[in-house]
Amino acid sequence: MTTIRDVAAEAGVSIATVSRVLNGSGRATPETTEKVRAAATALAFRPSTISRSLKAARTRTVGVLIPSLSNPVFAESVAGVQDAAAEAGYSVLITSTEYDPGREARAIESLLANRVEGLVLTVADADRSGALDTLDEVRLPYVLAYNQPERATRAHVSVDNVAAARAVVERMAALGHRRIGMVAGQFRHSDRSRRRHAGWLAALADAGLAPGPVVEVDFNDLRLAHRLAPHLDGAERPTALFASNDLLALATIRAVRDLGLSVPRDMSVCGFDGIEVGTLMSPSLATLVQPARAMGRTAFNRLRAAIAREPQGHAVMLPFTLRPGESLGPAPPDIHPANPANVPLDRRHPSS
Repeated sequence: MTTIRDVAAEAGVSIATVSRVLNGSGRATPETTEKVRAAATALAFRPSTISRSLKAARTRTVGVLIPSLSNPVFAESVAGVQDAAAEAGYSVLITSTEYDPGREARAIESLLANRVEGLVLTVADADRSGALDTLDEVRLPYVLAYNQPERATRAHVSVDNVAAARAVVERMAALGHRRIGMVAGQFRHSDRSRRRHAGWLAALADAGLAPGPVVEVDFNDLRLAHRLAPHLDGAERPTALFASNDLLALATIRAVRDLGLSVPRDMSVCGFDGIEVGTLMSPSLATLVQPARAMGRTAFNRLRAAIAREPQGHAVMLPFTLRPGESLGPAPPDIHPANPANVPLDRRHPSS
């Protein structure tokens, strides 16, 4: 049986473009329109097949797209999706993108070709995603996990990344740190990094502190010593570093040690995610814990509701908790500690 993917390959265009042309639901150049129609004719593909292959088919299969299979926080959320999907009698197809927007688009095309009924996905940038534009065009239900898009109509499940980052910096300030830096995933590739950076900046401003250095890092290259070295030399070096995820935090601890400093005596480090392996490290990792498994389970349940066309809100914010660890300690003796009494260790936000 000829599929929409076959037509797209024959015409050299995307599945979304085939859908637009044959359904008359969007703009395409005359040249592209001719290519698509010629390919559909050559392959004996009927336009009505689109609705069967993308909308009406009941495959009881959903797709999951995540940035990385090596990051435990995403693996844990996938486990939550699988748990909920199994209970509902659904199968799950999983793919990863390695934080590459180009791979996101190709992965979406592949999942559409496999006739998934909907998607749970985490994209690099939810407000500038060609992959999400494709899903909007073909009207396939999806729910974002971890992303917080500005576009209100894009359903998502997340924590409040700005508030969570603020909680980390407030705790550092309460421990006496006055020079606080940040190690972050590249802002242009991660909307989570940008939001956590915004929370970092806001907390520093509230505390009357000048921003410390920001080191942006490629998630696929965690050798950080050479990147951090220029910022950790001299009397004005930061005494605490906030990492925008736990893998970066662990890499930061290694880099700090490689540069001859001790954690937390010379440099405190706090991560973001709450991966369990952080509790097994020495020093144990202080981190902002996201409920990753609940994230996946909640996202699937909302996707299932969307597939059934049940009314629902677009945003769910899950609670977060700041987990103490040995990597986050008081500022060195030359720093005057602040009174931590008014800075809570835990901050929770109800679902909405």
